[in-house]
Amino acid sequence: MGYYVKVEPDVKIYVEDVNPGGDKTILFVHGWPLNHNQYEYQFNVLPGKGYRCIGMDLRGFGKSDKPWHGYCLDRMADDVRGVVEALQLKNFTLAGHSYGGAASIRYMARHAGYGVSRLALFGAAAPSVTQRPNFPYGQPKENVTALIENSLNDRPNMLRGLKDIFFFQNVSTALGDWFFDLGLVAAGHSTAKVAQSFRDEELFSDLGKIHVPTLILHGIHDKICYPELAVAQKEGIPDAKLVWFEFSGHALFYEERDKFNSELMKFIEH
Repeated sequence: MGYYVKVEPDVKIYVEDVNPGGDKTILFVHGWPLNHNQYEYQFNVLPGKGYRCIGMDLRGFGKSDKPWHGYCLDRMADDVRGVVEALQLKNFTLAGHSYGGAASIRYMARHAGYGVSRLALFGAAAPSVTQRPNFPYGQPKENVTALIENSLNDRPNMLRGLKDIFFFQNVSTALGDWFFDLGLVAAGHSTAKVAQSFRDEELFSDLGKIHVPTLILHGIHDKICYPELAVAQKEGIPDAKLVWFEFSGHALFYEERDKFNSELMKFIEH
């Protein structure tokens, strides 16, 4: 079931709601530069286990509106709040990958975890994607600046190159094309502006404001959000559990999908 939620007078967010009758709800927030379809291999399985799986496309991506404005963590968190209120979600698990993980963390801090009983982070882009004086573990800032420039000058080529560092395992040409197509659906300006957001914004002060059980899943071969980010999340979030994925890069939701689904269900059930 797909529908739109208005989060601003001129902005609608697309929501895919699978198994609305499920008794355990997960709201999935996707990573950059994809959309909710990245979770296909979760939506294939979890609804059959009794879960209501909701995927939202962040503004600028997938089927959501693509305005010129609003590509910062505060606005993304407010968009999540708009979806939560429109669907009247309560006692749900908020689950975010990469930039979607950063937006989920900002939601927890900015909106005091409204309605959320558990938080799940997958290769999350927090507390900082880029290196800082007090945090040397991120990407060199010039690497992300190059992504921004490439997004604005030859976005298809940028997406082809991104695939090579997104996955650790070899994937089929067809699956690489699928990944490419997910990224291509986004607007070019949205792709660049969100990259600016994760280059320049940080979430150090947000981590300590999370007061629900938190699951951190992270690939040890992640070349986008380095494993040190997961360690910092574990240290900064009071009630957090970290599970490493030994055969995954940034795409652990696909590369070790059976383990991913199992760990997520186990976390929600206990």
